[in-house]
Amino acid sequence: MEEKKLDINSIIGFVLIFGILIWIMYRNQPSDATIAAEKAKKELVAKENANKVVATQLASKPTIVAAGDSTQLAQAQKTLGSFAYSATLPSAKDTVTTIENDLVKLKIANKGGYIVEATLKNFERFKKGSGQLVELIKDNNANLNIQLLTTDNRTLNTKDLFFEPTLAKVGADQVLSMKLKSGANEYFEYKYILKPNDYMVGFDIHSVGLKSVLNASKSLNMEWDLKSYRNEKSVAYENRYAEIYYEHEAGKSNYVGQGKDKNENISDVSYVAYKQHFFSSILLTDVSFKSAELHSNNLVNDVNLDTVYTKQFKTIVPLAFKNGEIDQKMNWYYGPTDYAILKKYDKNLQDIVPLGWGIFGWINRHIFIPTYGFLSLFIAPGWAIILFTILVKLVMSPVTYKSFLSQAKMKVLKPEIAELGEKFKKDPMKKQQETMKLYNKAGVNPMAGCVPGLLQMPVFYALFQFFPSAISLRQKGFLWADDLSSFDSVYKLPFHVPAYGDHISLFPILASIAIFFYMKMTTGDQQMAAPQQEGMPDMSKMMKYMIYISPVMMLLFFNSYASGLSLYYFVSNTITIGIMLVIKNYIIDSDKIHAQIQENKLKEPKKQGKFQRKLQEVMEQAEAQKAKDKKK
Repeated sequence: MEEKKLDINSIIGFVLIFGILIWIMYRNQPSDATIAAEKAKKELVAKENANKVVATQLASKPTIVAAGDSTQLAQAQKTLGSFAYSATLPSAKDTVTTIENDLVKLKIANKGGYIVEATLKNFERFKKGSGQLVELIKDNNANLNIQLLTTDNRTLNTKDLFFEPTLAKVGADQVLSMKLKSGANEYFEYKYILKPNDYMVGFDIHSVGLKSVLNASKSLNMEWDLKSYRNEKSVAYENRYAEIYYEHEAGKSNYVGQGKDKNENISDVSYVAYKQHFFSSILLTDVSFKSAELHSNNLVNDVNLDTVYTKQFKTIVPLAFKNGEIDQKMNWYYGPTDYAILKKYDKNLQDIVPLGWGIFGWINRHIFIPTYGFLSLFIAPGWAIILFTILVKLVMSPVTYKSFLSQAKMKVLKPEIAELGEKFKKDPMKKQQETMKLYNKAGVNPMAGCVPGLLQMPVFYALFQFFPSAISLRQKGFLWADDLSSFDSVYKLPFHVPAYGDHISLFPILASIAIFFYMKMTTGDQQMAAPQQEGMPDMSKMMKYMIYISPVMMLLFFNSYASGLSLYYFVSNTITIGIMLVIKNYIIDSDKIHAQIQENKLKEPKKQGKFQRKLQEVMEQAEAQKAKDKKK
């Protein structure tokens, strides 16, 4: 095939096309007049937008509005009205003032006059030695704003305006005054007072000379927002204990529920606490807020993805005028959720520590917290838990003894109960009546084995609340666990197991093994205690299932729980097994018990207790009704 070559005609065509394109581009180039007109149009639009959002522009451009600059000053006055004076001061720029003591470091910004950083100096994030201090406020995760309603119908937000800082020393206290000025001697002020060695910060809001500036016909709404940072190893575990607590109606404590978009509207509020498991940000007021709108929103939808924040909190409260001015005395608390520290303030702040209600909370407050606190003064937390467990088991040992003694008596009576079962095989009701008579003659109470177990339930639940709330366990190691307030992972799984997690914790495994053997030892004797009734579920089968279900449930539930709690249950069940073996082999003599029971049979039957008497009456009525039905 003949090769096609580029001839002269093709070259001429390309040159002409290129020339035409150059000519079109030249003709479409805007003239100087067009460029000038477009520039003037853009400047006009920019100027109009600037007049609408001058306050925001002033905030984003930390330039001072000079007194002689009439254009900028006029724009500021147009938007800010009486508070335009604040934009003419040298403080109208994005800078911060720092106040700190040995416990906490706070940075307060000129813009908004609010705390933009709150750092706890003695606590680290995630694990000990991480080098990252706990920061409750940073990177705009919190905000304080008050809507100022002016007499000339303006609505200004303090978060967008510049305050003038003045830091002074009053004795040992640091006093920071942040003033939003409308004149040389007229201002809206935030005052922060930080004492040495204290997490509590005094916070006063008051106005001076603003009677003719602020509209006093309505209360001012103060809005406090905080997006809580994750600080612990397990975001799911930490999120479980992150919630809003509040006190209202002169001493009643309560909390906003967990979940998505939870809201509460309450009255007569004395404090609002944003609790983040082991750390809290709390707003307190000397004179109760008439009302409060509280909002909590869960931010952890997927523990593998949502790992930065736990909850979004918001509070809106009204600030009331007094004689045309604002004067509200409050406090901020930025610190650990430590029961002992919070209690020292004598403002019921310790109620935000979830120790349980009723008898459970009483046991924790008056027994477990003082006892464990005393032990931890002398020995390391892990050993303190073990010694604490031993003390609890020693105190409960009489109850354990009575329970096992009751089981031993029932075991001795087993042959006679089996004989009654065979004799009245066709009449379950009669068998039940005769069994109860046998118990009464022998002086055995079938419920005696249940009562000790019920007495231990408050202790069990109190401890379940105590360990997750004990900040003294945070980042304290024991054996392979590096943090007794979190899970003790010994192996990271390459996948996630539903209801279990992506790691293997060893203390829950040991606790599950211990509870398996404990139930194995006790279930057999308990099954003998209650004779099977017709129409009732087979309790022996249920108890056999529980021997295996309980350890599995503990393993699943406690795998991501505080390892200190798993350590307690492991030691507790191990000690209980040991006590039961000692009681069984060295204290309880089955032959003596049998002889005593036989001797009791020869005596006059003991007077029945209320429960036994009532049960006997019920069975007799049922027997009578059965006989009556047969006659029909």
